[in-house]
Amino acid sequence: MSIEALIFDVDGTLADTEEAHRTAFNLAFERYRLGWVWGRDEYRELLKITGGKERITHYLRSLTTVGPAEFKRLLDLVPDLHADKTRFYSTVVGDGAVPLREGVARLLDEALSDGCRLAIASTTTAVNVDALLQANMGTRGLEKFSVIACGDQVRAKKPAPDIYLLALKHLGLHAEQAVAFEDSYNGLRSATSAGLRTVVTPTFWTEGSDFSAAALVLPSLGSPTRPLAGEPGGRLRNEGWLGFAEVVQLAAPPKLPNAVRALYEGTP
Repeated sequence: MSIEALIFDVDGTLADTEEAHRTAFNLAFERYRLGWVWGRDEYRELLKITGGKERITHYLRSLTTVGPAEFKRLLDLVPDLHADKTRFYSTVVGDGAVPLREGVARLLDEALSDGCRLAIASTTTAVNVDALLQANMGTRGLEKFSVIACGDQVRAKKPAPDIYLLALKHLGLHAEQAVAFEDSYNGLRSATSAGLRTVVTPTFWTEGSDFSAAALVLPSLGSPTRPLAGEPGGRLRNEGWLGFAEVVQLAAPPKLPNAVRALYEGTP
C-alpha cells in the first residue's frame, strides 16, 4: 500500500510547546492564588499524564495536605483552571514565541506537493492547535490539514489508540496507508496501538523514554541548512534530513529475497 497521509501529534512534535504550556499553567495557578508552581523537572514528570485537565487532577490528588472539602472545591475548579490556562497559552503562542521544530514546515510542504494528505492527532484542544498553526503558518494554516482530531473528541486519551483511530476513520484510510509522527512514549504507544508506523523526534521533556517500538527515532526532522549529525549513513539513507521520499521508503515493507538466488549465493 502507498502512503496516503502523515499524521502529526502537536505538542512536542510540530513545535516544542511544553515550556509555553508550563508557563500558562503557572499563570493560571497564580490567578487563582493557589500557591502552586510547576518547575521544569516536576512538569517533565507530570507530562507522563496525558491531557491538561487530567494533569491538574493528578497533581491535586498527590497533595497530602488538602482536606476533603478543599479537595472537592479544587476538583470542581479544574475546568475553569484549564480554560484560563488555555487562554494564557494561546496568548503566548499567538505572540510568535513558539516556532515549529526544525524541518517540520519543510516536510509538510513536501508531503502536500507529492499529493499526500496531512492530519493531526493530538490530546491538546482545538483552540491550542489553531493558535499554534496560525502563529506559524498564517490564517490558512489549518487548511493544510485534511483532518484535525483533538483530545476532547475521544473517550480515552493517549496512550490509548482512540485519537489515531479517529484520525484514520476521518481520513478513510487503513493504518498501513499512513505514518505517524510523535515525540513521547505515550504518543508512540497510542500510534503503534493503532497499527501505525511511527517516527519519533524527542525533546528535553521526553528524551530517555523507551522508543524501541518506533520505526525511526531522530533528534529532529533536520533540514538542508541544518542537517542531522552523521546523516546520511546513520539512520537515514538519502539526505541529512528526513524527506518525504524517505518516509515512503521507511513505510514500505521489506523486499523478500529471491529464494533460489539466496540458495545459490550461499553455495561455495
